[in-house]
Amino acid sequence: MAELTLKDGLEAMDVAAWLRRHPSFLKDFPDLAQTLVVPREHGPAASLASYQLELLRQQNRDFERRLAELVEIATDNEQLVVRVHSYTLALMRAATLGEAARIVVAGLREDFHTDQVRLLLTRTAPDLPVADWLLVEPAGIPALPVFADFFARGEPLCGRIAQDKLDALFGAAAADVRSAALLRLDGFGLLAIGSADANRFHPGVGTLFLKLIAEAVATALGRFLPA
Repeated sequence: MAELTLKDGLEAMDVAAWLRRHPSFLKDFPDLAQTLVVPREHGPAASLASYQLELLRQQNRDFERRLAELVEIATDNEQLVVRVHSYTLALMRAATLGEAARIVVAGLREDFHTDQVRLLLTRTAPDLPVADWLLVEPAGIPALPVFADFFARGEPLCGRIAQDKLDALFGAAAADVRSAALLRLDGFGLLAIGSADANRFHPGVGTLFLKLIAEAVATALGRFLPA
């Protein structure tokens, strides 16, 4: 007599679905638990109880790993909050426009370990310093067509920035910038942060802290720049 298979009646998925709806089935038929073949990647088959225990242990390891990742992220965010707070306080203490502008750049380089920083202002003032990190276009945004799309969107731009933007901001150093973040300073221009690491800034990076930095910088400079 030919051996019956699931194909002769129920399909395997039907059996699995029925068992999911009746999880206590093996409690009523304990002999089946002893005859079931439980898959193992290595070695002989094990009992159903030991197989379930191994699955629970694996889930526990997965949960522990995920928890460790969340704790690490929380720790990194906490440290970032402290740096942004200290940066904001330093900007607030600036007594002149020149001092505020220098703190904008020095703080990002020293506290946030950035490779390149450029401050592009659409307003000018007599006490602005002369430096390679400072760009001034007193004619305003209309005189910066290469950044028209950026100013129109209003959100930070992160990732591999178009070469014409990099050239306009970083000049000869543009070749060393593999990724960048552009932050709009409402009413005053933009702040550009460049990195030699292609993965430092990417389109999926969270922008909350970048927005906080941009707001702090715009507020600090707005104390001194003409309206």
